[in-house]
Amino acid sequence: MRWEGICEFVAVAEAHSFTTAAGRLGISTAQVSRQVRELEERLGSKLLYRTTRKVSLTEDGQLFYRHCRQVLDGLDEAERAVSSLKNEPRGLIRMTAPVTYGEQYVMPIVLEYMQQFPQVEVQCELTNQQLDLVQGGFDLAIRLGVLPDSSMMARKLAERVQYLVASPEYVSRHGAPHSLSELSRHQCLLGSLPFWRFQEEGKLRSLKVKGRLSCSSGNTLLAAALAGMGIAQLPGYYVDEAIRDGRLLVLLKPFQEPKEGIWGLYPHNRQLSPKIGHLMNMLAGKLPKA
Repeated sequence: MRWEGICEFVAVAEAHSFTTAAGRLGISTAQVSRQVRELEERLGSKLLYRTTRKVSLTEDGQLFYRHCRQVLDGLDEAERAVSSLKNEPRGLIRMTAPVTYGEQYVMPIVLEYMQQFPQVEVQCELTNQQLDLVQGGFDLAIRLGVLPDSSMMARKLAERVQYLVASPEYVSRHGAPHSLSELSRHQCLLGSLPFWRFQEEGKLRSLKVKGRLSCSSGNTLLAAALAGMGIAQLPGYYVDEAIRDGRLLVLLKPFQEPKEGIWGLYPHNRQLSPKIGHLMNMLAGKLPKA
């Protein structure tokens, strides 16, 4: 009885939503709500504030959550310790990866991994948002490029190169830039950030650019560049084929920034279990190198 409602309460506290918590646990929203309500009745204390828009923790709920999280983390560690004795990957992996890179490169390797280790289950959220691993209950995140300072543990799995590209048609109409300052006279196809990164005289430089199109989809920027609408800065896995067959030209090669890392991140307070360690080894061995 003392365990009933604990997992449901922690899931709601971390998701700030009964519906999202139910999805993560694989049960109904009504069941989550009932378990949390019965837990509050047993404790004789209100743990959550409920509104139509958001769920938040009361002061008692914050205290109870911290203790429950420690207990559940300890249980996870105990299960991983027993599992590691057999050294056979098993159990659930919750992971996240960027959409396009995840679809093209990460998930095919994950599927191969699951075939090799049939005792492993995977829940993967493909999103370009940088989700909080601890709050979201994720075991692993694939991140691209420069990592912000954080408490996460990181392992470099591969590298990527950013190319500045335009179609031959665009270059024939507007010319090719020969310096970074000339980019201000060109149509730049922007991603989610308003600047591009270069290397100039041995130093990294972020240059603010502008243009008519701004889109967080790399495939959309690739299509616009192929259509002659402007210049794009995209990783090699978007443009390698188009560069090889001449549909895109590489511009400003002397200013190309150094290779960036492709990383596997996991929470520092979680022992690297066999299932995560084996998966990262496979990713490191099979992800395309820059």
